[in-house]
Order: sequence, then structure tokens, then C-alpha cells
Amino acid sequence: MTSTDTRVEAEDSGPSGYAAARLRLLQEGARSGPPRRTALAELTDDWLTGLFTAGSQGLRGVSLIAVGGYGRGELSPRSDLDLLLLHDGTDPGAVAALADRVWYPVWDLGLDLDHSVRTPAEARKTAADDLKVQLGLLDARHIAGDLGLTAGLRTAVLADWRNQAPKRLPQLQELCAERAERQGELQYLLEPDLKEARGGLRDATALRAVAASWLADAPREGLADARRRLLDVRDALHLATGRATDRLALQEQDQVAAELGLLDADTLLRQVYEAARVVSYASDVTWREVGRVLRSRSVRPRLRAMLGGGKPVAERSPLAEGVVEQDGEVVLARAARPERDPVLPLRAAAAAAQADLPLSLHAVRRMAAAARPLPTPWPAEAREQLVTLLGSGRPTVEVWEALEAEGLITRLLPDWERVRCRPQRNAVHIWTVDRHLIETAVRASELTRRVGRPDLLLVAALLHDIGKGWPGDHSVAGEIIARDVAARIGFDRVDVTVLATLVRHHLLLVDTATRRDLEDPATVRSVAEAVGSQGTLELLHALTEADALATGPAAWSSWRGSLVADLVKRVSAVLSGDAPEEPEAVAPTAEMERLAIEACRTGGPVLSLRAQTEPLDTEGEAAAAPEDPEPLGVELLIAVPDQPGVLPSVAGVLAMHRLTVRTAELRALDLPDGVDGSVLLLNWRVAAEYGSLPQAARLRADLVRALDGSLDISARLAERDAAYPRRRGVVAPPARVTVAPAASRLATVIEVRAHDAPGLLHRIGRALENARVRVRSMHVSTLGANAVDAFYVTGTKGEPLPGEEAASVARAVEEALRA
Repeated sequence: MTSTDTRVEAEDSGPSGYAAARLRLLQEGARSGPPRRTALAELTDDWLTGLFTAGSQGLRGVSLIAVGGYGRGELSPRSDLDLLLLHDGTDPGAVAALADRVWYPVWDLGLDLDHSVRTPAEARKTAADDLKVQLGLLDARHIAGDLGLTAGLRTAVLADWRNQAPKRLPQLQELCAERAERQGELQYLLEPDLKEARGGLRDATALRAVAASWLADAPREGLADARRRLLDVRDALHLATGRATDRLALQEQDQVAAELGLLDADTLLRQVYEAARVVSYASDVTWREVGRVLRSRSVRPRLRAMLGGGKPVAERSPLAEGVVEQDGEVVLARAARPERDPVLPLRAAAAAAQADLPLSLHAVRRMAAAARPLPTPWPAEAREQLVTLLGSGRPTVEVWEALEAEGLITRLLPDWERVRCRPQRNAVHIWTVDRHLIETAVRASELTRRVGRPDLLLVAALLHDIGKGWPGDHSVAGEIIARDVAARIGFDRVDVTVLATLVRHHLLLVDTATRRDLEDPATVRSVAEAVGSQGTLELLHALTEADALATGPAAWSSWRGSLVADLVKRVSAVLSGDAPEEPEAVAPTAEMERLAIEACRTGGPVLSLRAQTEPLDTEGEAAAAPEDPEPLGVELLIAVPDQPGVLPSVAGVLAMHRLTVRTAELRALDLPDGVDGSVLLLNWRVAAEYGSLPQAARLRADLVRALDGSLDISARLAERDAAYPRRRGVVAPPARVTVAPAASRLATVIEVRAHDAPGLLHRIGRALENARVRVRSMHVSTLGANAVDAFYVTGTKGEPLPGEEAASVARAVEEALRA
């Protein structure tokens, strides 16, 4: 059936015919995108025209108008109909009756309807009072009735908009900024709102409004295509969900990708991010131009009066060779010749970032069109300008985005294409891969005074995740790419090796510090062997901090920082030849010693709960707060006479009291001379899921019962879980348990990676107890929704487990977590 046949059927058959024709249109696999949206709008126009004509017999001075998205002819499968019934005011009663004849059939079909009935004067007054109404009227389109009435309103609304632009455009810009603050940036969100987030469809509509003001215009290249892609994704989302939604939820992404014929959800997100980036960049450029025009309009009358007429000449201040500042932007000098100066793009970018000024759109496009490729290897000036750009701090981000919008970054660094707009499906990461790399460089710029080679630190920050997007371990792939890029940039052989080492081992320090026993010489020696030199260690320490800070708030804390610093100190000692071969006993603090002695004396657990605001000891008395309180939670110290079941008992009691374990360490404590017995010390960071912290006395009482077997923790946790219905959410990947090879010569290291959940540590502890191994020490960390835990275990005689037995224990723990 042709499009014309469908429309005729809709006209002849009334609401039921329209509904059938609409359904058939939406199910046509051969038609999608703009043709389908246009056909749906035309089909709806014909149906509404029939309703209007049947209800307006003999009525003059009235018209039916589509506004907003429907006015643009962009109807998605579940879009609402935004309609205005415009009349000249001569017969309000007849108009009201006509409105009922049009509105009710729409409602009867279950379609969302945004409607109004106004005279032209009322419509203009409402638009003057409500910016959103005015924006909708800018897209007004005649459907039926008095065409002259519609044309008159359109002309008046456009004239009002252009006359009021100096006042209205700043209001529109503020509206866009407030929306971006609420919804975030579309190009980085894992579950973005395609309409409301920054860079989404609302911003694209705002750019149309700016163009209609004749005050400024958006960069048009790529903008229409970006907007079309976002609309296509919204269409597929509506069809996949059957709902009028603009939020691209995780659970819908695979189905939406399939609807669009894309490979997978990551491909879908990448296309969305690319489109959003085009809209965001166009918005930045457009609003900057609006500001420039409004400033010039306010200044020129005064200048003309002072100078006696004539057009003022814009001032141009030199910034670098071939680069000047003009009117708050960085532009090319009149004598600049990008076709003869291949370093000019980097020089202009570095100058703009150093001056904290935007690169003008015209300058970037001219350089993209005319600049010759850099030779290989790069000349020294190009490398220096890149380092200067990366070391400019926060202004680097905007300048880098301007270069990337016109394809200059991938021309300079072809490997950038694989990480550009690449999503990271990890709750810890808040940026796409490419933006994370730039954010890491921004963070690294704050640490350049800590290292002897800040240039290597900044380039390593830019390249440390460059291997993402390639198969396998991104650190291994990144090392190969980094060698190639560093050589192309012009670093010598020694520097290339250092950069490759930094990329290969950029996760080494934080992984080792949080998951390994730093008292074990094998741990420290393995890091020293990987790093190789003091200079590389210094750079790796700074890169580790910059990388974590650029990842997100869950990736770094003063606790992790102190662990990494401790590891660096120990590795530095090994590299300088001063490290002891055997671990030295760590002297317990006075509080640890007090708890241990008390545990030995009483034969039971003793604990201290130290909160940030009102620390408590075991008697509930106030204790001194730490000088640098850890923001992840409160400190819980527990001393327990060495006995089976300590780990699952403590973890289970905390889970019962709804305390989330952020970090956890367990180790045997050396007691003072003259004190007999063996004591386990648990030093944990915990936080209440909600409400206040439980009293220390209650925790101790339950722990005593758990250790003597009178409290069935597993049953209590199971009862609590059964009492709460399971909420729909993202299905986490299954737990993975492995044996870390050669991690320690004193114990076997079992690594657990799992979705964090109440009682997780209790279940792991029970599984290890059932495997009849002894937990010598453990290091637990929580990164967002992921738990990454390492358990140093030995056999009953304190020896590392044989290979087969270690693998068997790992399988047993994994099976327990998957059950």
C-alpha cells in the first residue's frame, strides 16, 4: 500500500482508519528515519484536517496549527500532538464546540495531546510571558482552516522574536544551562535523556531559535545529521519500549541498537555521543557569538558617539607566531599561512589554552582545511606545543574539543579514533574514554611540580588508556600504541621506553596497594622489577593519582592515596638497595595494643567504632577524631582471639546492622612481650546504608553470639532478603574468583571480583572457612558497585597452598557466590 493510499484510508475511515494506517506505517520495516516521521506527520495532518472540516462547517476566522516538534513535521512513534486552535474571536462558543470535535477523537485513541485555543493577540501575549510557548510558536505550521490567520500569526511571532532577541536570547541560554545542570551532558551519560540532556534535541531546537532571531547562526556542518541521528534513536526507543520516553535506559539499549541495525549497545551509545558532541560544540560556538553580538551592540553606539561615527576597528593582541586574540577569541594573524606552517594548529591551541580563551570557529576550520600534515617524527616545536596544551589545566578541555570537532585531533593522532566517544560501562567512570584521557591530563597538570619530567607525565596521561577499543588487556595493547605514538611525536628511545612502561603499568600501584600485602617482600620486589627506576616510579605515582582523580569520586580517597604512597616508599627503598629482605613487624598503635590486650584478657572480641563527628570507643565514650577523617565511612577496629570463623562472623554482623564495608583489612597482631595468645586485628571502614550508626555495644554483643554459634547470621540475612521484593535493575556479571600467580611467597592470594551486595564478604568468608584454609590477611576495596578483594590464605600449618588446592579453593568460592 502506498503512502497516498494510507492517507486516503485514514480520511475515509475516521479514527479507526487513522489508527490502523498509523500502525501499518510504524510496522513498515522499509521506511524509517525522516521519511517515516514525515509520513506520520502527513497522515496525522490529513486525519486532523478531516476532523476540523467536519466540525467547522460554516465557521470562518479559525485555523488549526501544529507547533513544536509536530510543527516541524517530526513525529516520533509516541510523540504527543502539540496543537493550537487559532480564531479571530468572533464566535467563541462555536470555536469551543469545534475544539471538542477535534480534541476528543485524539484522546479516544490514547494519543498525548498538548492543546490550546487562542486568538492571535492571546497567543502573542502568552508567548511574551512564557518563553517555552514562544519557542513552540516559532515552528508553527498550518494544518487546516484560515491560512491567512495562520500566516499572520507566524509573521507576528517571528517579528516579536527578532525584536525581543536581545532580551530573550540570554533567557534562552540560561534555560539551556539550567537544563544541562539538571540532566548532565548527553555525550557522557550511560543512560542519557535524548531530549533534555546537554547536546540533545532541546539544544538543537534552541539553535534553530537562535538562527530565527537573525542575531547569530549555529555552525551548520554536521548539525542536521546529528539531529537526525538523535531523532532516529528516539524513534527506535519508542518502538522498542512502546512508551513515550526519551531516556535511553541500559536495559533498552540492545533492543534499540537492533532496531537501528547496529552491532551492539556500545555502537549505539557511540553514535549518540558523536551526535551530542556536534550539538554541544555548535551550542558553545553559537552562544559565544550571541554574547559577542550583544556586547558589540551595547558598545558601538557609545564608541560612535565618542569617535564621531564610523565603524570601530577590533583590537588584535599577539599571542604566538601567527596567532592573535581578537574580541575574546583566538584567531589567526593576517600573515598566518597554515598551508606552510604544519605546527600552527598546535601552536594556536596551546596559545588559546594558556590564555584561557576559545579558539574561533573560523580559525579552526581554516587550519583543518589548509594545514599540512606534520612530518614524522614531529619537529621539537610541535612536541613542545602539545605538552604546553596538555599542561594548561582546565582550559585544555574546551580547546581540545574545538580541534576534535573539525577532525584535527585524529589527524595529529590517528589512534585517537578508536577511543573517541567510546563509552565505559563501569559505574566508577563518569567520562567516555577520550574525555577521561583529557581529564587525566588536566589532573596531571596539577602534579607536574612533583616530577622531574613533566612532559612525560602529561603525554602518559594522554595515552594511558589509548589501548581501550582493542581486543585484550588495554594496558598491553596501549603499551604497543604508546611506543608508536611516542616515537612519532619525536621522543628519543629512552623516553619512548619510559612512556611505554607508564602506559603498561598505569594500574600497577593502586591495584597492588589495595589488593596485596605490602608487608610481603615479594609484593614490593615485583613492583620494583616492573617499574625499573626511581624516575619512572616518580612518574607512575603522579600518573596513578591523576588517573584516579579523573575517573570519578569513587576511584580515589585519602585512604587509597596513603596506601599508594606507602607502596611507593617501599618500592623506592628496593630500587635504592635499602629495602630489608624480610618484613619488619609493624608496631601497633596504642589503641590497637589496648584492644588486643583486652581481647586476650577477656577471651572475646573488643571493638572501637570511631565516627567522623562523634567517635565512640567500646564504652560509648567520646574519643578523639582523626585529623584527616576518611570520607568513605567510619573506622571500625576489632580485636578477636584467633579462632575459626572470625571473618564470616564479623562480616555477617555488619551486614545484619546494614553497614556497608568500604575497605577491610585483617591480619595477625604481634602482642607486647609478656602477653600470651594470638589476636586477629580487623581494621575496616564502614558506612551506614541509611540512618545512624549502631552502638558499639550492640555490635559486640551480636559478634559474641555469632562466634559462639548462638546467632545464625545466614538465616537472619536470608529472612531479611525475603522480606523485600527484588527491584528491577541492571543484571550484574557473575562473580570471578582467581588465584594470583607469584603474588606472594608467604601465602596464596585469592582474588575476588564481584558485584557489591549486602552480605558479600560474609559469603566469601564462609566459603573460605568451608575450604579449611586460614585467612592470613585480606585487602577489600569497593569501587562503585564493584567489589575487588584479595585474600592471603594458607593451609592449616601456615604454608601457601599447592597449585591444585589453590585452584580448588578459588572454584569453591566462585560457586558459593554464584549460587
